[in-house]
Amino acid sequence: MYTERASRLTGAVVWTNTPSEDGVGRVLPDGCMDLLWHRGRLLVAGPDTHAYVTAGDPGVWVGVRFYPGTAPALLGVPAHELRDRRVALAELRPAAEVRRLTARMNAAAEPASGLEELALRLAADTEPPDPLLRHLVTALGEGRPVAATADELGLGARQLHRRSLAAFGYGPKTLARVLRLQRALGLARAGVPFAETAARAGFADQAHLARDVKELAGLRLGELLGRG
Repeated sequence: MYTERASRLTGAVVWTNTPSEDGVGRVLPDGCMDLLWHRGRLLVAGPDTHAYVTAGDPGVWVGVRFYPGTAPALLGVPAHELRDRRVALAELRPAAEVRRLTARMNAAAEPASGLEELALRLAADTEPPDPLLRHLVTALGEGRPVAATADELGLGARQLHRRSLAAFGYGPKTLARVLRLQRALGLARAGVPFAETAARAGFADQAHLARDVKELAGLRLGELLGRG
């Protein structure tokens, strides 16, 4: 069973997931990074470029999904170093600090609230997110071209690519592609026909949508939506 709610940390989401008995799940690329708690351990999920398939690790998972581009500053590591990876928080932060955070987390009466408090604590010790990154995410999330967005931000292509690697784990074109996938999934889950979904989400046609979904998610769109 999966549930989520908005966090008190701006733009973040707090979620809880109890997998089925076989523990199999599929996490789709979304441009985000997550702070995780599972069986008394703190972990970090880096940005994905393809579906991350989980298997064989049952039990309650709790996470804080950070707004795209904001987690690297909190964790002190560039996003591209964690691309397509899940690592222990102890690999990124001092061991003594992680022991204190883990003890506080494991003593929390309610894991989701405890992890949210931990994320808020990390954010309080970090400079506010770069507003340029939020503008970039908003523009690409609305389907604006990368080149036009770079011009709006006053950045050259190389500079934008370098900053995107550090913030999101990949370049702006990949970020745009991931956000386009999420737009399409939102439309399709709302019952919009696939051809109309493709047009509204910014794909060239339905075949283009089908190729991107299969490459990024590992399944056909109908399979993702439970329609076959």
